Amino acid sequence: MPLSAAEIVRHPATLRSVQEQAKALIHIYETSPRLAAVFATQQRWLLGHVGLALHFRRDPNDRRTEMTMARFIEVVRRNSVASRNTAEAFVKEMLHYNIAEYTSASGDGRAHPMRATAGTIETFTGWIYAHLRTLDHIDGGTRLAAFLDRPEMLPTLQPLIADGLLTSDGVREPGPTFSLFIWLNNGGIVMDWLMSGVDPEDVHLDRIPTSVISVSEFAHWLKLSRTHLARKLHDAEVLGSIGWVGQRGHSVMWVSRQFFDEYMAVQASKLAVVDAAFATAAKQATD
Repeated sequence: MPLSAAEIVRHPATLRSVQEQAKALIHIYETSPRLAAVFATQQRWLLGHVGLALHFRRDPNDRRTEMTMARFIEVVRRNSVASRNTAEAFVKEMLHYNIAEYTSASGDGRAHPMRATAGTIETFTGWIYAHLRTLDHIDGGTRLAAFLDRPEMLPTLQPLIADGLLTSDGVREPGPTFSLFIWLNNGGIVMDWLMSGVDPEDVHLDRIPTSVISVSEFAHWLKLSRTHLARKLHDAEVLGSIGWVGQRGHSVMWVSRQFFDEYMAVQASKLAVVDAAFATAAKQATD
């Protein structure tokens, strides 16, 4: 049986496993910054999953299943992910940066068929690896090995993950500080960086030290405006979610226990979605 979010969040192996996952996602960001930046906010991340699901669900022999601008917008609107204009702008950006491509040189506006590029799929597969490895570390499973043995499972697995993410309250309705960061460009990576530097021995504290000292260095690494990042950090500080152990800029930043718990709750919800999707895809692959 797949793990539930409640089982994941209270498992003693979860924190270290999620921290390793955060480091793997940071590595993906460092090696593919353009692709990672395209999915920089939670809204864009969900838009990306919608696009990949349409890509994998298309039938080359049935033009009605092709991924088009019109079909993408329809799914996005039906699931309240973004406005029509935001969805259309997102697709145009995907095409501009070769994240997606037209399947033929000729086409008609919103009915012009598209697909994800090979590089996009390769990078996303790394995201799958990271999450399956995390689940395996939590319960000693062999999901990643099974996936590596059956890579043809991907076209079934990803759409199931997308469906689960779009309907998960734990993913789509996080706590107040997590919500603050998911609208910041690369906000997910900001949180991964903060939480990956937490010492597991300190998570019982009300104020949990991280490894971050310099906001300027942090912003430079993320290719963010220092002013923009500092403003978000100030908002989080007003909420009581972050602060500095000593003098600002000369001591480590801390995160509140509530912020830490919000982050872990979202990770658990996301991992539960991935695990349920994997269980279904694996069963279909062996039937």
